[in-house]
Amino acid sequence: MVYGAFTSPDTMNKLQTTRSRLLRSTLPWLAALTLAGCGPAQPPSEPTVHSAAGQAAGQAATPTLQIAAKASLPTQSAIADLVEHVAPMVVNITTVQNMSGMRSGPSPFNLFFPERMPRPMPHQRKGAGTGFIIDSRGFVVTNAHVVRGADEVTVRLRDDRQFTAEVVGRDRRLDLALLKIAGAENLPAATLGDSDALRVGEQVIAVGNPFGLGHTVTMGIVSAKARSIGAGPYDDFIQTDASINPGNSGGPLFNLRGEVVGIATAIRAGADGISFAIPIHALKETVSQLKDRGYVQRGKLGLAFQPVTKHLAQALGLGQPRGALVSEVMRGSAAAKAKIKPGDVILAVDGVKIRRAEELPRNVARHAPGASIAIELFRNGKTIQRTATLDKLEGEDGPPKRRAGKQPPPERESMLGIEVEDASSGGVRIVGLTRPHDDLRPGDVIVEINGTKIRNVAALRAVLGKASAGDSVLFRIERNGNSRFVGVPLKG
Repeated sequence: MVYGAFTSPDTMNKLQTTRSRLLRSTLPWLAALTLAGCGPAQPPSEPTVHSAAGQAAGQAATPTLQIAAKASLPTQSAIADLVEHVAPMVVNITTVQNMSGMRSGPSPFNLFFPERMPRPMPHQRKGAGTGFIIDSRGFVVTNAHVVRGADEVTVRLRDDRQFTAEVVGRDRRLDLALLKIAGAENLPAATLGDSDALRVGEQVIAVGNPFGLGHTVTMGIVSAKARSIGAGPYDDFIQTDASINPGNSGGPLFNLRGEVVGIATAIRAGADGISFAIPIHALKETVSQLKDRGYVQRGKLGLAFQPVTKHLAQALGLGQPRGALVSEVMRGSAAAKAKIKPGDVILAVDGVKIRRAEELPRNVARHAPGASIAIELFRNGKTIQRTATLDKLEGEDGPPKRRAGKQPPPERESMLGIEVEDASSGGVRIVGLTRPHDDLRPGDVIVEINGTKIRNVAALRAVLGKASAGDSVLFRIERNGNSRFVGVPLKG
């Protein structure tokens, strides 16, 4: 803009004064809009900003530039300092399982023509995982599947020191294990945080041993909470997009205060950036039992239940879907003695609201056998109270077996494509799969085949010996304390 070409000096002075006032009044607006990333090409003469309420009412609100007193996100150096602080608390775990089976090797009877002929040869199965120190005396937490079947467990610290470790407790239902390092003391122990207070969108850091790449650090956010992925009756996973891969299992998920809030456990096959961690509160509830007795005792009500759908809620007069609908009560069970009936909706256990049906077993299992719990029910349009004294949940792990010398390896059943061993409580436990199965998992216990009770591996082989390749057999298996039927095709 040019001044003075056709303007008197007095008029020019007035215009310059007006221009200065205009600039002084619009500069704060330009700064605010530029910070917001939307600076206009020309400053508006009368800029206004509306709040959500003001926009609805059509009223202008006076804008205020909010300056955070404290940065909401940590700086890069702060994250690096955090990683440096927590890294010594994380350990790499390697396992060795002694195996025997058919391996190719030279025939001892064919020295001149050394053909590669299959013959039984001992070999080892090796595995890798992650853990973290929870006690300066050398107690380490990891996943139960990391050390399952291991004859040797080795723990390597951040400073490359290696120690032999013993499995002192395991909880297969939650997939947790407690190790004790031999000959180590004054170790840096991790602080356990509050996974219940963890918020979706909060940043987290995973440290682990993916693919044997020790002490790998990745970062992401909490993508969701209370995820159920079909891993067991107590599914309550934290979903995160922090990169987790095979070998991360058992490793810690830290919040930005350096507290462990989760334990890396599972990944979604075929998905990128979707992984799951056990909330740390699950460990807090069981670690003392793992230390003291080597396994976890849980109580049970003795009932079957199902989710409350929208239509079920309307039919029951419940208003909105919530709680767990009782579909069956076992005779003589704690639920039966408490006069709980099919058709009841369990709304709370010991004052804890049951929002979704899958929360019921988690809240019951937090109590030991013999404990009395208060149960809030909805029945015939009324809320009633019951007290139940819990039974013992069967099929829990016993004390870990102390391995003395060589242990017999799992036996392989080729017609089924599974590795099995005798279960201590009777039946045959599946410890591995040698080919894919849609309905079988490691940890399942086979108790019947085609109506015949299976007490051990020998009985399983006797029943299968009467079947032919191509047939399908009916299994009854036990999984996480529940019984179910599975049809399994046989292969030659």
